[in-house]
Amino acid sequence: MKKIILAAIALVACFAAAHAAPRKAAGVQERPKLMWFDLSANWARFSSADSIEYYVEKCREAGFNHLIVDVKGTASEVAYPSEVAPRLTSWKGVTRPDGYDFLQLFIDAAHRRGMKVLASFNVFCEGHGLFKKGITYNVHSDWQSINYVPGKGLVPTTEIEGKATMFTNPALPAVQEYERSILVECVTKYAVDGVMLDRTRYDGLQSDFSDFSRKAFEKYIGKKLDRFPEDVLEWVKKPDGSYTRKEGKWFKQWIEWRAGVIYGFFKDTRKALKKVRPDAIFAAYTGAWYPSYYEVGANWASSSYDPCKDFDWATPRYRKYAYGDLLDLYTNGNYYWNVTLEEYRKSSGTYKNETDSEISRGEHLCVEGGCKYTRRLLGKKKFCGGIYVEDYKSDVNQFKKAVKMNLRESDGLMVFDIVHIINRGWWQALADAVREGEAEMTQTK
Repeated sequence: MKKIILAAIALVACFAAAHAAPRKAAGVQERPKLMWFDLSANWARFSSADSIEYYVEKCREAGFNHLIVDVKGTASEVAYPSEVAPRLTSWKGVTRPDGYDFLQLFIDAAHRRGMKVLASFNVFCEGHGLFKKGITYNVHSDWQSINYVPGKGLVPTTEIEGKATMFTNPALPAVQEYERSILVECVTKYAVDGVMLDRTRYDGLQSDFSDFSRKAFEKYIGKKLDRFPEDVLEWVKKPDGSYTRKEGKWFKQWIEWRAGVIYGFFKDTRKALKKVRPDAIFAAYTGAWYPSYYEVGANWASSSYDPCKDFDWATPRYRKYAYGDLLDLYTNGNYYWNVTLEEYRKSSGTYKNETDSEISRGEHLCVEGGCKYTRRLLGKKKFCGGIYVEDYKSDVNQFKKAVKMNLRESDGLMVFDIVHIINRGWWQALADAVREGEAEMTQTK
């Protein structure tokens, strides 16, 4: 009976897709609109095939044509049978049955509707602090990041109290090889349209100060450090008990070297993926706050942009490690309540992003400003502006305005995450915003 019901759902979906009103004129390529499916938050809901069919169709009806399906969360496990990584079969009391192929079900449901699926990976995360789960705990403790914690010194990430996400050290060749092998395996086993790399970065400015990183950095600069980590960075306690950073004489070169580590991973991984699947989309997500994103070692700009002309932390060589040109698709996170530049200018002007060590300022800290700034950094490279639904939980109209702003100022849209659309019942609001945003774009051309 269940098979009959699923077949009926698929037939109805195909009929609807075939008879849906076209959103674009003939010969005009539809812009990418991406809906994100977080692995943990949606685990129970997408543990049945009919639920996947239902919500893929809901996304199509709302105007989306790309699905970003998380298959590797922060706890090391992947949501498909892997010969490389441990498999996630049970989460928060919900166990999926044997033979349940979560990723294949998404691929089938999306492809029947002419939609694309990008498998998403939390790349350099290998441990969940709340559940003490992941290979940094029980298999490769030597891979974990060593963080320079204010007031505590050098501390392995799994020993930092209250820390939720355990990062590895991206500079370790074994870590890079392992993460790359998972990505290659996925595009080899499944007909996904591509991969989306998330958290392909360092943990923060505090990371990584291991002996390995020290030696690798010394090799990079061709000199031995007299004091480590102080020659790079020192946390200084202030009278009020808080800490401020004091940059050492090698701080800028350290920032440059870390960017080179992440760039090298992107370059080598693109090559490996294209070798086995030349058609696979190589995509990445980052936060939109570039002026402070150097803290995590990720230079997502185009190499045509020279940050040393704008920022004192950037060396002339820093632009050499820009990986934006390596990507087939890029989406940022314009995760701000303020949508317009006018709204930002009327606000306090300060904001602390997820990865920041300090308070930030600047007109890029709103949706409109984030898109315009990203456009400047990427040059001719196209990108999709992203929003975090919960930023607007108190005002659906502000949410709709953010959707339309991303469609206006970028080359597409990314919405994180479907769970918030479902929980808030905002499907109609989302569909209306996408339709209105697309219509405004058509009118201006």
